Amino acid sequence: MVFKVLNFTKNTGIPEVITMAKNYKEYRNKMKELVELEREEEMERHRKEIKKLSGQERQNRGRAILDLKGRYEGKGIANDHIIKFVSKKGLPDSEISVGDLVRVSKRQPENPDNPTGTVVEMTGHSVTVGFSERPPKFIQSRGVRLDLYVNDITFQRMLDAIENLEKSEELIDVLMGERKPFFGEIGDLELLEDELNDSQKDAVESSLKAEDIFLIHGPPGTGKTTTLAEVVDQHIEKGDRVLVTADSNTATDNMVEFLSKRGRNVLRIGHPARVNKNLRSYSLDEKIKEKTKYRDSEKLRGKAFELDEEQDKHTFPSGRNRRGLGNKAIKDLAEKGKGSRGIHPKKIESMAKWIKLQDKKDRLFEKAERLEEEAVQELIEEADVICTTNSTAGSEVIEGVDFDVVCIDEATQSTEPSCLIPITKAEKVVMAGDHKQLPPTILNSEAKDRGLEKTLFERMIEVHGEKIKKTLRVQYRMNTDIMGFSNKEFYENELEAHEKVANHQLNLNKDGEIEKVIDPENPFTLVDTNGEFMEETREGSTSKRNRGESKLVEYIHKKLVSKGVEPEKIGVISPYSDQIDLLEERLGSTETEIKTVDGYQGREKDVIVISLVRSNTDDRIGFLGDHRRLNVALTRARKKIIVIGDFDTLGQEEIYGKMDEYVKNKGRKVVLKNNSDLKIQTI
Repeated sequence: MVFKVLNFTKNTGIPEVITMAKNYKEYRNKMKELVELEREEEMERHRKEIKKLSGQERQNRGRAILDLKGRYEGKGIANDHIIKFVSKKGLPDSEISVGDLVRVSKRQPENPDNPTGTVVEMTGHSVTVGFSERPPKFIQSRGVRLDLYVNDITFQRMLDAIENLEKSEELIDVLMGERKPFFGEIGDLELLEDELNDSQKDAVESSLKAEDIFLIHGPPGTGKTTTLAEVVDQHIEKGDRVLVTADSNTATDNMVEFLSKRGRNVLRIGHPARVNKNLRSYSLDEKIKEKTKYRDSEKLRGKAFELDEEQDKHTFPSGRNRRGLGNKAIKDLAEKGKGSRGIHPKKIESMAKWIKLQDKKDRLFEKAERLEEEAVQELIEEADVICTTNSTAGSEVIEGVDFDVVCIDEATQSTEPSCLIPITKAEKVVMAGDHKQLPPTILNSEAKDRGLEKTLFERMIEVHGEKIKKTLRVQYRMNTDIMGFSNKEFYENELEAHEKVANHQLNLNKDGEIEKVIDPENPFTLVDTNGEFMEETREGSTSKRNRGESKLVEYIHKKLVSKGVEPEKIGVISPYSDQIDLLEERLGSTETEIKTVDGYQGREKDVIVISLVRSNTDDRIGFLGDHRRLNVALTRARKKIIVIGDFDTLGQEEIYGKMDEYVKNKGRKVVLKNNSDLKIQTI
């Protein structure tokens, strides 16, 4: 048995064999090494930055919040201890958001003993954090600091999954390439979704025939999630127990929404702070409140906590107080009214009462825990389908639950070890994704070079060929001219635009002149800045920005809005975070979403404006050479796309030269000439 881990060379896109595994043991060891490399990289980045930078510097980078005061708020969602951290001055701009893991400290932020918790709510003046255990009292003093931190649980679950894969004897042979996937027969297929096209129907039918693994390749706008939801529905109708996962909470919530609208009883497992607010009614932590056993368990916990006050009246049997006496010995002495080892009988009696109260509390807590576990099992049994992230599929909540099939959405954004977490819980896996779009984010360069960026989805295509997948061919998002370039360069012209979208255009207010750059008659417009606006690097940053392009985006945005395009239907994309900051300053308070390419994966807008930033005399374009990133950016627009860039610089990369040529033939190219004052109406 020979298992190949492949990687694509940067320039040719041809698979390059970089390591080989002759058996599962070797595969397991190599995968564990890659996960450990990535785990250590992520943790080390946080440790180094926390140690190297002052609190103020880290706050300036958006990864810490200083000068907070905590206030205990009791218990909240997920039965966490809730602390509200308040800032009198108001919170600074921050990368920290709801669902993130944060570390709390006061004087030594690098101390590993500092507590970590999950952000459950944020306002302009406060951050509310949930802790699984009651945190130390120092957090309720002034001068407390929160640091964005890494969640080590996910890495541990990956490592466990790599070990547990060996138990999936049938599936492991397919994953290792030792045998071909099996396909059975299903008889006549009665679809539950009436409007599926032929390629979607083929994908559903093949997924149901597959007995171990199948892939649904869904290019942009082709209804990948709709198709996967039909697969899930069909398995539910067969009586199968189904687990649905995705790497991110957003993608998981998307499946929850799809399946709930189809009338399915969905159980969403995961921390409620990470679940879309509109979908929390499907979460375990909300649904369990309806269960009598859970309400009874809460009453028992309440009774246990009520004993705290009475217990505080008695002597705590610390080592100093008990002087080597065990609990039974203390209770026996108390019954006889005796002292021992210099301990007064009254102190013995007081300690015995404390111990008896603790025994009573323990019994109450144990019974409460048992009732809660029974309530959780009832919900799992009642659910048509369970939805969670890949990582949470390894949680204790469904540890003993076996599934007939696991469906993984956005599988091409998940590393192979991430996918293994849910895969080890089922006999069959159906994955949906598009390997022509963004790959998983890998921090460690060695892990990336050794193949961790290569997804299981891609590897299965390479190992088993085209018969293991179906490609969805009809897209419902883009005008044909917008679709055309990506269709040719990435999808071998296999895509077709549905008649409802093939010729749709912006409906602009016809009053006055419509400038060439926003003309709806040309859905794909390229603005060549012609070297007018040079890129720059902000001090202390590794990102790039381009002031001229930001002004041009602002100008185009104003023109679009003035012609009746609603701001929320416009999207602005740039590959560089510093350019995003600049664009947000330029456009100010607006409902237009301004995000990096990564932030726009899976999203769409009527109009997309892209600022490519790079313009220099050295013809350097950095990671703009990643063709998949370009593909994502170009396929977010429904009716109009405007690409801004210096094609003297960008044209050194073949893909941009091809785009330039495509727009000349299919769209409109606008070239800036001596136009640094942005009198765009003259071009």
